[in-house]
Order: sequence, then C-alpha cells, then structure tokens
Amino acid sequence: MNREQLIETARRMVASGKGLLAADESTGTIEKRLNAVGVESTEENRRAYRNLLFTAPEIENYISGVILFDETIRQKGADGTPFPTLLDRRGILPGIKVDKGAKVLAGHPDEKVTEGLDGLRERFAEYYELGARFSKWRAVITIGPDMPSAACVGANAHALARYAALAQEAGIVPVVEPEVLINGDHDLETCEATSNRTLERVFAELKEQDVLLEGMVLKPSMVIAGKEASRQASVEEVAEATLRCLRRHVPAAVPGIAFLSGGQSPEQATAHLNAMNRRGPQPWEVTFSYARALQNPVLETWRGNADQAEAAARAFTFRARLNHLARAGEYEPSLEREAA
Repeated sequence: MNREQLIETARRMVASGKGLLAADESTGTIEKRLNAVGVESTEENRRAYRNLLFTAPEIENYISGVILFDETIRQKGADGTPFPTLLDRRGILPGIKVDKGAKVLAGHPDEKVTEGLDGLRERFAEYYELGARFSKWRAVITIGPDMPSAACVGANAHALARYAALAQEAGIVPVVEPEVLINGDHDLETCEATSNRTLERVFAELKEQDVLLEGMVLKPSMVIAGKEASRQASVEEVAEATLRCLRRHVPAAVPGIAFLSGGQSPEQATAHLNAMNRRGPQPWEVTFSYARALQNPVLETWRGNADQAEAAARAFTFRARLNHLARAGEYEPSLEREAA
C-alpha cells in the first residue's frame, strides 16, 4: 500500500467543484433504466449509452471520477479506446464497483448484507491493471419495525471495513457506501438516529481493520424522511440534520463525503447538496456521487435515438454543472429553467 498515492487519489476524487458519476449499474439495473425509456438492454446499447456519458463536453470540469461496472470497465469507446483510458485522458479517474450485491441476511429475512469478499484480493489486482484507481462497495440499511437490527448494521459495517482494507492493500481508494434506504414512512428523526448508529459502527470497524482514513471517501445517504412519510422535511432541515449526523461520527481525517442521491429527484439532490455547502466549510469536502440524479435527464433525452445523442450529452453536462455550482453553495432553482 502506497499511502501517499492513496491520499493523493482520494483528494483528487473530492477536488473543489467536482464530484463522482456513478455509472456502475449492474446488468439487471441498467436493463430497468433502459427499458423505462424504450431501449433494449443489449451490450451494444449499454456501451453506446456509457460512451455518450463519458464523451460529453466539458465534464472534466465537473466530474472527478466515474464508477464503472465489471462489463463497462472492459468496454471501449466509439473510437476503440478502452473506457478507463478515455476517462484518464480527460483527467477523470476510473473507478469500479466490486460488491456482488445485497443478499438476504441469514436469520433476518427482511434485512440484507452485501456479499463479494471472497476472491476480492485477486479481483482488485485485475481491476488495477485495467486502470481502476478507486472502488465502491454498497451496503443497504432498511428502516422498519425493529429494523435495522444490530446484526444487520454490524455485518454490513464489518464487510465494508474488510473491503476497504483490501482496496487499500491493492493501491485502490475505497468508496465506503452505507446507504440508509429512503423506502418507508419513517420521519427525519428516525433516519437521523439510524444514520448515527450506522456511521458509528462503520467507523469503529474501519478502525479495527486499520483502514487509512485519509485514503478513503465516504458515500452516505442524506438524512431524509422516508418517501412515504406524511411530512417531508424542508431542504434546510435535511441539510442541518445531515451535517449534524456527519459531524458527530465522521473524523476530520476523511478527505471527503460524496453523497448518493438515493431516489431523490435531480433537483432535490442538487438543492440539498447546495444547502449543505452554503453552511460554510466543513471538516471534509462535501460533494456528490450521483447515479440517477445525474443520468435521468440524459436517458429521457436520448431514448436510444442516435440523433439525440448530442442533446443527451449536453443534458448530462448541464446537470453536472449545476452540481458543480452546488459544491460552492451557488446553485439557484431558477437555473433549472435553462434546461428547457
């Protein structure tokens, strides 16, 4: 493990004004996204869509890294350039999703634990050779009656820490993603309490596994009421609760926090990020690692039509620029009208 290299890469990932694009949807997930806009999920269509994203104009000004899927890191752009090389030439770091998905937790049928640790050391070695310089592992925490259990929080925190240690051993910066799901009717306070529990356990496990905090990035969910809650918190309430939770549990040694959008609309995710950054400097960079909140407008514009590829690429650049502004607390909802 080269400590200096890990620290430098982590800092690049959360560089001022920039964030991460999560383009790491599994084959099953990207099929749902494409089918929703009338596109068949063939390997060529998946490649063409990712090529559209990775070659969009000016994104190197707003995007510091892209999380890829196993299929995508092996694919090539329209000119035959491997995607990792294409991104690297633009100054964008290639990353890789390495978990094998969330599976039912034994003894807890309503909760899940993420699998994929077996053989991970060998996979990391291959991904490094393919160009990956950071990675991602997602754990999911469900809020419900008597949930999350201590068993669920503990199992997922331990797996996240073991993954992070293996990543750093391979010279790859781990993105640690403990997602408290937005599903349910829970209120903001319940989400905050669950997020507190989760982050406390995650950082305890990271310490046990000797993970270099300066060489990792945290990808948490925001503290937000469940999507079926009778009362939805305001943008300011979400920003305050989220920062309060993070300040209690995330050491200042961590260089950055890159939020997932977690089912929020593109506008909501940008507004919440903006409200947090308007509160002034925090101990860590406060940035984004969005999937749907960056890609939904792109898919709606593209719909598999080659004639719309240029417009779709512009839609991605536009959305990335708005989140770039939110990184500085300079986003205004009125800017959304420019997309029209």
